[in-house]
Amino acid sequence: MTVEIRAARPEEMDEFRRIASTALGMPVESFKEVRPEWTLCAFEDDRLATAYAYWPLIMRFNGEGIPVAGVTSVGTMPIFRRRGYLRRITTTHFNYLHESGEYGIAILLASLAAIYQRYGYAIVSTRNMYDVEPRYLEFAVDWPVAGRLREVGDDEFGVMVELYRHFRANRTGYIHRGRAMWEAGVLNPPPAGSRLIKVIYEESGEPLGYVIYVITPLPGQALGPRQRLAIRDLVWLSPAAYRAIWQHFAAMDLVSNIVWERVPGDDPLPHLLLEPRMLHLTAQDGLLARIVDIERAFPKLRFLGEGSLIFEAIDDLCPWNRGRWQVEASTEGTAISRTTKRPQLTMPISTLPMLVFGQISATEAARMGRLTVEDDKAFVVWDKVMRASYRPFCADLF
Repeated sequence: MTVEIRAARPEEMDEFRRIASTALGMPVESFKEVRPEWTLCAFEDDRLATAYAYWPLIMRFNGEGIPVAGVTSVGTMPIFRRRGYLRRITTTHFNYLHESGEYGIAILLASLAAIYQRYGYAIVSTRNMYDVEPRYLEFAVDWPVAGRLREVGDDEFGVMVELYRHFRANRTGYIHRGRAMWEAGVLNPPPAGSRLIKVIYEESGEPLGYVIYVITPLPGQALGPRQRLAIRDLVWLSPAAYRAIWQHFAAMDLVSNIVWERVPGDDPLPHLLLEPRMLHLTAQDGLLARIVDIERAFPKLRFLGEGSLIFEAIDDLCPWNRGRWQVEASTEGTAISRTTKRPQLTMPISTLPMLVFGQISATEAARMGRLTVEDDKAFVVWDKVMRASYRPFCADLF
């Protein structure tokens, strides 16, 4: 048996898509945009055993756009599992990212977080979900809304793009969307019998928010509410825009339930409703991230505080990350260098992205036992520097 780790060739992409589709339970069309040069696969005796690819993405980080490798389309056919192919691919990919110098951070959305946390990834955002009946969308405090909502067509795509850019500007984890990502994601045609609707909120002609949703008829429902509404994307630049969109949903008498499966961790709705428990809020892991190259990643990051951070990193897969580092952070930029100074904190590589993204603070990580404390006084600086303007979140599938 011979095993080869390499990119798939153009003539092998149909098999790549078949394996990714089978392993992930997604339509083959979901992988049509993946290019051969973005793949890295395991071949056993010339048979494609494990599919793996990455998108070259730009992600927002506290107001800056930084390059990241968006790992995607990962799957192994059952007859080839438990042979260590994904570990070999991941290690090869990390080495490639280090040597090329393009991407210091890899991100992904996991089918199972356990698969990737063993490779140094960590959960850096929380994804909430709502399932609410329209009748429970009643606000605890009644504030007037000055603007109006209107349905829009494809000719106003540019308006939504500008609103999204405004909305994501100072956030962390949001992806820069090209036209293809819009069309494959939130604007993807709905299933047969369903309707895709785009609504914009504006005041005095100025757009301040939008929502994209799909309404699907419920089979066998002859009486009463007989539709299901699924929110795909919700963007707001003012509290009034946010409130107006939910008031729009509250008036939908023929909708049995409204489902939003990609809700940011700091979404305000639970703090606004008269009966928030009727959102049936649930939470699970969202974005996962891996610091593949500390030295290349940190200079691209924009932190919100200033200070000197000294830490020691433990990394089994990326030896170039091991050792002691000193970070000089400011709102203008970040510098990093090797150091021989005594570290303030010592941590496994998987803890570092949780701090960098602001998912947890250094103080919280210490309480959880995710790092070792060498200098208790350092927490003040670490917690001030490594925080986010908003809770980290990724609104897209990739």
